[in-house]
Order: sequence, then C-alpha cells, then structure tokens
Amino acid sequence: MTEHLMTSAPGAGDAPSPGEGLPPALAEIVEEFDAVPERDRLQLLLEFSRSLPALPERYAAHPELLEPVPECQSPVFLVTEVADAADDPERTVHLHFSAPPEAPTTRGFASILREGLDGLPAQTIVDLPDDVCSRLGLDQVVSRLRMRGMLGMLGRIKRQVGESLAA
Repeated sequence: MTEHLMTSAPGAGDAPSPGEGLPPALAEIVEEFDAVPERDRLQLLLEFSRSLPALPERYAAHPELLEPVPECQSPVFLVTEVADAADDPERTVHLHFSAPPEAPTTRGFASILREGLDGLPAQTIVDLPDDVCSRLGLDQVVSRLRMRGMLGMLGRIKRQVGESLAA
C-alpha cells in the first residue's frame, strides 16, 4: 500500500474492527480511515487521490475499452483484468482507472479501490460485502452523491469480475 501522511492510532475498546471480514489490504485502508478523527478523513482521502497511477498505455491509447461510471459526478472510467484460469487458478484481478486530477474525491475513491483490491483473487472481489464503502466513515464528510459514485465503481468492478468468472 502507498504510504500516506496520516498516522494510525490504535483502535479503542473491544468494538468489532471496521476492517473485519475484508481482504488485508482493504482492511488496512479501512482501519486507517477509522483511526483518524472524522474531520481529518477528507484530507486522508485527498492523500489517496495523489497515489492513483496513470492508465497503462494499452488503455490510455484506447479509452473505449474502459467502462464509464455515470454515478460519479466527474468523468470516471474503469476496467478490470481477470487472469485466465489456465494461467492462474485464482484468477487474479487487476484494476485500472481514469479519473481527472481536478476531481480529487473521485480519484481518492478510485485509488482506495485499486490499492485495496488490485491483485486479489476474482472470487474474493465478487464476495466483498456491500457495506465496504460505508466502512470508510466518509458518510459525514462527503456528499451522498459522491458516496454513490464510489458505490458505482465498486458495483461495476464486482459485475465485471463476476462476468469474467462466468465466461
């Protein structure tokens, strides 16, 4: 995972961890958001926005290969790559996003999903719980419309990966 400026503090009490039941990289990101005060979560999201990698040339040169995410207020596109079962029995998934630099919230969401899900087995992604986005604790610091955009990204990722498994 990319190193972020915000530091994590130990969790409080015996409450269930917000990262519980999530793949390790995504759980770590969720725990990182949980460890900072609510007022600092937007700053952490903006830090994630700076770590979204550029599209590989094969997609940058062919944007028609990416799927738009109309739930996002900004023009966001994504594509999943699922390894062939003959080459990789776990069907490892790689994620690629295009999100404009002038949309840091959207880029932050894309970066979180990429850092948390890239390189996982396909079935793990398909089986992700539906509350992943709300576990970040951003509901009070970003609009519902923006949260809907992140849900749209996750829904498309799960659908694309599920369709690859079914093919």
